[in-house]
Amino acid sequence: MLAALEDGWADPARLYAPARRARQLLDAARAATAEVLGVRPDELSFTPSGTAAAHAAVLGGLAGRRRAGGTLVHSAIEHSAVLHAAERHVAAGGSATGIPVDRAGSLDLDAWSAAVAGPGVALATLISASHEVGTVQPVAEAARACAAAGVPLYVDAAQSVGRIPVPAGWSILSASAHKWGGPPGVGLLVVRKGTRWESPYPADEREAGRTPGVGNLPAIVAAAAALRAVHAEAVAEAARLGPLVDRIRATVAATVPDVEVVGDPVDRLPHLVTFSCLYVDGEALLHALDRRGFAVSSGSSCTSSTLRPSHVLEAMGVLSHGNVRLSLHRESTEAEVDRFLAELPGIVAGLRAEAGVVGL
Repeated sequence: MLAALEDGWADPARLYAPARRARQLLDAARAATAEVLGVRPDELSFTPSGTAAAHAAVLGGLAGRRRAGGTLVHSAIEHSAVLHAAERHVAAGGSATGIPVDRAGSLDLDAWSAAVAGPGVALATLISASHEVGTVQPVAEAARACAAAGVPLYVDAAQSVGRIPVPAGWSILSASAHKWGGPPGVGLLVVRKGTRWESPYPADEREAGRTPGVGNLPAIVAAAAALRAVHAEAVAEAARLGPLVDRIRATVAATVPDVEVVGDPVDRLPHLVTFSCLYVDGEALLHALDRRGFAVSSGSSCTSSTLRPSHVLEAMGVLSHGNVRLSLHRESTEAEVDRFLAELPGIVAGLRAEAGVVGL
């Protein structure tokens, strides 16, 4: 990114020499990102964020299919960015159908297949893996149901890109650079050739008309470099982090009374683990862990600043308060995990004692 600030400050759409250099950097970043995703470079656009990409994916996909109908089908555990776009669609006169998940957080495929085959369905959207509990969704099976019904599928792959492959069959995809270790302020929107999609924004010639404004080129270049790096080490990192998550899941369940470890224990992302502690306030637990040097999330990961109960956990029917979400990364160590597991039982017990809960 620092190097691109020197060479990529100019507007890539202009013709003077620094602008041509900036265009070369943009084209190279797009090509490198497209190669990792296995798509054509002209199918991929950079957006100001993953949220902007999700909004454009949903609203653009619905606009492009307005003649087919006005119904959006989505899982009950989509990211809030997708659900907010769905709310906007409903407020404008459209309709949305939420599909339930089981207690492990996996999509009800029978309900999904029936819904996408219904009349007037314009678009279906399914998160590739739960941002909240890590459960990997049956994207391939959902895509086959959509294909049989002639309905395009949008996949929010923010948690998967750079970590695990996203199954084929989708028509629109979005991702977010900061989720794979790139800088914030860069999102990806991929619209496959032949997909009916219409920009929800006023006309703009940038990024094939899919997102308005001049992109942050240094951040885009850095995002592409980061994606290429994490993709190269994804298999090795999954092999390293997966056993650490398994250890956390097993040890927390064994050492902390009245705790529920949530999410599918097998079909999951390699780096996420979530559990909920009965009789413990989530905010108090977050601050207690923070004082011990553990930066974790509590409440919904997409609305953690509000500490509202997670809509994902509620949809799963599991305990939604006293919730902790750990996201391991390339610098997380076995020693840090061991220290967390050693200190957590005492922290939880102390908070319960302060709340007057005894005898657990």
